[in-house]
Amino acid sequence: MMGKTGPFQWGDVVQITGPKQKMHTIVLTEGKQFGTQRGAMPHEEFIGVDDGSLITVGGVEHLAIRPLLHDYVMSMPRGAAIIYPKDAAHIVGFADIHPDLTVVEAGVGSGALSLWLLRALHGTGRLVSFERREEFRDVAEANVAGFFGERPGNWETVLGDLAEELGEHVPDGEADRVLLDMLAPWECVDASARALRPGGLILCYVATVTQLSRVVEAIRADGRFTAPKSTETLVRGWHVEGLAVRPDHRMVAHTGFLMTARRVADGVELPSFRRRAAKAEFADADIEAWTPGALGDRVPSAKRARRARRDAVRQADAIAAGTASPDAAAEVAADSPGDDSPRVD
Repeated sequence: MMGKTGPFQWGDVVQITGPKQKMHTIVLTEGKQFGTQRGAMPHEEFIGVDDGSLITVGGVEHLAIRPLLHDYVMSMPRGAAIIYPKDAAHIVGFADIHPDLTVVEAGVGSGALSLWLLRALHGTGRLVSFERREEFRDVAEANVAGFFGERPGNWETVLGDLAEELGEHVPDGEADRVLLDMLAPWECVDASARALRPGGLILCYVATVTQLSRVVEAIRADGRFTAPKSTETLVRGWHVEGLAVRPDHRMVAHTGFLMTARRVADGVELPSFRRRAAKAEFADADIEAWTPGALGDRVPSAKRARRARRDAVRQADAIAAGTASPDAAAEVAADSPGDDSPRVD
């Protein structure tokens, strides 16, 4: 289970950083070895070693430390693109996720946001996650189970469309938060408004300005929400070495827009909405021009999704079992701390 402290034990996830900051993430499993180009080290030699210690592999020192949730998310198997930690942190903050809430999310993707939400709920309340694709749901379930060591009891996954099935799983007026990460969140505005209690919050995560414009206008036209607020988060690292202090040459720039609005009580009409601007008109072609396929982005293939599901299940089983057989563990490696496309070996 992630979040453990003390010396390393069987089933622990360990992040190993070597020369040139190359990182590997392994699950400590009996009979397995951690290998580099310079040599190998049996997993048995990690057992009992303190977290944050140096280990020697092939005559070269490496740092062995338990990964943070941020590290786990960036290196876990993926079936679909993830919400990156910089956006997940803002979602948890802007949506004010805390224990005892009833939270709805769609879609679940590879489970990255689900992990942050479940951590913030701290075993209380309820998280209901909708996903249309079965293979993505399976990857997410395995990734979440791998992090916590078991499937959280307050988490429910639903294979289906939120717009059509939300009422079957969350009665009207009982949701505190609805978080939408999908291509057309405006299609779920009505269902979200019915599910949210007065004072609840809707948050939409979209990639393009066209999507942002359309969902904002849908929120305004619905009339059951406060004026929507839209933001974008950019992260720029800095190189600091003595007096050589400058921005990094690379930065994590645009990943998506966050839009939030609060649910008002039934029958309330906010004054600002009476001065609403002229209604925007959207054609299907406006949205189609900004789909991942139209932009040349790669859409995850069924083969890739199946492989991610297999790797995620193996990793979760190894973490849960602790003393799993050598072929039951998945070993995940990221090329570098800044690599956004970790591979699964």
